[in-house]
Amino acid sequence: MSTVKAKVMLIDDHAMLRHGMAMLINMEPDMEVFAEAGDGNEALAILKKTGPVDIVLLDVTLKTVSGFEVIKSMHALIPTLPVLFISMHDESVYAERALRAGARGYVMKQEPGEVLLTAIREVLKGNVYLSKQMHDKLLKRIAGGSEPEQLINTLTPSEFEVLHLIGQGHSSQEIAKLLYRSIKTIETHRFNIRVKLNLKDGADLIRYATRWISEEH
Repeated sequence: MSTVKAKVMLIDDHAMLRHGMAMLINMEPDMEVFAEAGDGNEALAILKKTGPVDIVLLDVTLKTVSGFEVIKSMHALIPTLPVLFISMHDESVYAERALRAGARGYVMKQEPGEVLLTAIREVLKGNVYLSKQMHDKLLKRIAGGSEPEQLINTLTPSEFEVLHLIGQGHSSQEIAKLLYRSIKTIETHRFNIRVKLNLKDGADLIRYATRWISEEH
């Protein structure tokens, strides 16, 4: 008797990465890639046409809009849809944000394939998947709950991405290229971050972002 395979949707703007993940998943007896999309709009169109899948693997940084915006749109369409974030971005910086956005887990793309498969199975069981280090870190943070953390939580997903990249030492031009946005948009984000975090100027913002990144690691 054949097992019913879990239907997986992949959303990533890099076709080769999608292909690699699809090969890995399709070799498993209990899951298969049912649909692939290069951005949020394509994914929503597929979901509207085919109905829900069992799990969505979603990249954080897409060429059109952030994965954080995509998950919001998907949950407006199908509130119970399980989403697992996959990303090049550091888990220590992004995982908490992902869970707050409604994701059921977070896996870095640098992890071995077995980790991704384990994460998928955990989320399909109704659990949340994080690495052990991140799980411990979140528990400590929940017990603490500092004021700077609360201020950072007021940032939009796009502002959060920009703050992260400033902390890594990137200029506005580099950030614009990495996030596929205009320099004007990045400068607007920088201004909004300064206002929300009560920072007086650009130098203050760079100091804050650099310190925040070092504390997260």
